[in-house]
Amino acid sequence: MSKKYFGTDGIRGRVGEYPITPDFMLKLGWAAGMAFRKMGACKVLVGKDTRISGYMFESALEAGLTSAGADVMLLGPMPTPAIAYLARTFQAEAGIVISASHNPHDDNGIKFFSGKGTKLPDELELMIEELLDTPMTVVESSKIGKVSRINDASGRYIEFCKSSVPTGTSFSGLKIVIDCAHGATYKVAPSVFRELGAEVVVLSAQPNGLNINDNCGSTHMGQLQAAVLAEHADLGIAFDGDGDRVLMVDHTGAIVDGDELLFIIARDLHGRGKLQGGVVGTLMSNLGLELALAELSIPFIRANVGDRYVIAELLERDWLVGGENSGHIVCFNHTTTGDAIIAALQVLMALKARNEGLAQTRQALRKCPQVLINVRFGGGESPLEHPAVKEASARVTQAMAGRGRVLLRKSGTEPLVRVMVEGEDETQVRSYAEELAKLVSEVSA
Repeated sequence: MSKKYFGTDGIRGRVGEYPITPDFMLKLGWAAGMAFRKMGACKVLVGKDTRISGYMFESALEAGLTSAGADVMLLGPMPTPAIAYLARTFQAEAGIVISASHNPHDDNGIKFFSGKGTKLPDELELMIEELLDTPMTVVESSKIGKVSRINDASGRYIEFCKSSVPTGTSFSGLKIVIDCAHGATYKVAPSVFRELGAEVVVLSAQPNGLNINDNCGSTHMGQLQAAVLAEHADLGIAFDGDGDRVLMVDHTGAIVDGDELLFIIARDLHGRGKLQGGVVGTLMSNLGLELALAELSIPFIRANVGDRYVIAELLERDWLVGGENSGHIVCFNHTTTGDAIIAALQVLMALKARNEGLAQTRQALRKCPQVLINVRFGGGESPLEHPAVKEASARVTQAMAGRGRVLLRKSGTEPLVRVMVEGEDETQVRSYAEELAKLVSEVSA
């Protein structure tokens, strides 16, 4: 059954436009509370990032949850993966995050975690959606939920992050620049790395409710690149607004993306005999990652784009490590969801083990040239089903003989077909991409 409100990562949109409105959030809190209560006594943790609308939606969710008889524990501004962790440690039925991740301040959204720190199962999301279409009621007065605040949430999460590296680990002598995107990591991230001995220079850690992700963080890397060079730092770490994405910058100012970070972590685990299976990427993971892992005889499979799908594949195979080139990296040997701080710590541990800098370590993965062309079509039958397009795609794939790939897919939001070709020879890749794009355009006319 298709979902009316839930996307691949919760519910998200522009503040003030349905469903990202206070009245909807009140009803959503009630519906979620009613659904969670079916599991018995109900305790729900609520955290948020730093955008200004979080106050408004926190109050609305709190009212809805308590009206359904759920007890609420408020965490304040905390990274998304912290709510997943704390939901487990407090033995709550669920955790709710008010965040629009890497989007600007005028967007917001809601993410849910189960009491095990995982994404909600589809059947529970569908139950919440069904309840949203029913009249809202209030439990009798004696059963209304209570609200409390967890004052030591930051300290608990900081210690949890530090526990992902061996006791006694020290990053003394390492100088790093951290860009917190004026977001949810602004308090905890600097503390984690400083308490582990690193010299830390902090950027974008003065949130005012409006500056989250504003020309900073993992979606705008220029500030971090400049700071790493100016500070003569060993590396830079960029988080997104809610702390589930991480990208890095090496000492030369070059960006190190999620594919490269994923490879560094996987190779380190493999070398220590702790990888357990293979690695999950996505349809957009660079072919270079697949080839570099193959050289180490590490299995690699691709999931649909979205950390929800990466996590589903990891669970299906009982593997530990997966991620996206955008910086969502999942380390199941430490936590239950994508966690930017923990992923960054695993990269630093890998560098320490090899006694190498980030610029040197990343060279083991040679990213393949990738050409992406968007072709507009007029709707109707998908050009991807046209026999000529299928034949040409198969022919190009065969011609690259396992050292390249073709990906043709429709946009989920626009009447576009995305034609992507990757391979080792940039000139050849561009030629193939232009040939396929022209054909898609012709059959779409």
